[in-house]
Amino acid sequence: MKIRRIALGLATAALAPAAAQAQEVTLKFAHFMPTTNPYHVHVIVPWCDRIAAESKGRMVCQIYPAMQLGGTPTQLLTQVRDGVADVIWTMPGYNAGRFPKLEVFELPFFTTTPEATARAMWDFVQKNALDEFPGMKPLATWTPGAYAFHMNGKEVTRLEDLKGAKVRTPSRLGNKLLAALGTTPVGMPAPQMSEGIAKGVIDGALYPWESVPSAKLHELTRFSFDANAEYRMSAATTIIAMNRKKYDSLPDDLKKIIDDSTGREFSAQAAAVLHAQATVGRDQTIANGNKVYVLPPPRSSAGRRRRPASPATGSRRRTRRGSTVSACMTRPPH
Repeated sequence: MKIRRIALGLATAALAPAAAQAQEVTLKFAHFMPTTNPYHVHVIVPWCDRIAAESKGRMVCQIYPAMQLGGTPTQLLTQVRDGVADVIWTMPGYNAGRFPKLEVFELPFFTTTPEATARAMWDFVQKNALDEFPGMKPLATWTPGAYAFHMNGKEVTRLEDLKGAKVRTPSRLGNKLLAALGTTPVGMPAPQMSEGIAKGVIDGALYPWESVPSAKLHELTRFSFDANAEYRMSAATTIIAMNRKKYDSLPDDLKKIIDDSTGREFSAQAAAVLHAQATVGRDQTIANGNKVYVLPPPRSSAGRRRRPASPATGSRRRTRRGSTVSACMTRPPH
């Protein structure tokens, strides 16, 4: 009997590593967008499919879109830190003043191309801002595509036309930018924006082109005003973050799958994919009959008065003085 117990114990000990190796892990992935949003369709779902395939089904996601785990978008980073969710995607700028280091990427005319900005942001966070994410492991960081003004009843053809308008903004620095332009900034997460416009609480929104169709913003507004510049007039930051304890609890081979599928290049790829979707959002807005104005680049001649932007119509127009004004572009400006 004693020999049998010893043999059974040895067999159990021998099988334990194999059982741990075969352990199945389900990651609760939460975000605030609907399932039609390009962030869900083109970034989150493909990443979850990838880790499931590479782990041969041992690590899978259970995705909770549209705040299905409860709470509000501003609470997502707290939820992942506390383990309510294992992985989240959100916008840190919704938490005013909580991420002052990361916030530098929301400065006006600071960011350039999507991929370059994503890589720069990833490097910056890894070297300088990990202390802003205690209890979390950042998996990807990038900025959404170019933000444009989308207005309902107020036609904006120049920056001066924004004065007095109530405009939604996603972040604290966005508030300061809009205030400097003479608007009344309204801090508001994206899920509340469409209802705010429909009910007349706000006159319009500062919002990226790639998410316009899923928010039906092209149906709720009539005019859009875009910045034609090498550097973006406004930006926000986004992040995919994982609960640190959950990551540390994974077997080494599953940790490697997480590490290999995220990070600097994943951030750049996500930014590039979403930038391509910005063209879709802009084209759908024009196809809906909305007027899309493009802010002309500043003139080099001092003292020359800037004329209003011309609407995008799919061709190029000439002003009365014969100078060309931007019309419908093949892709939105950076």
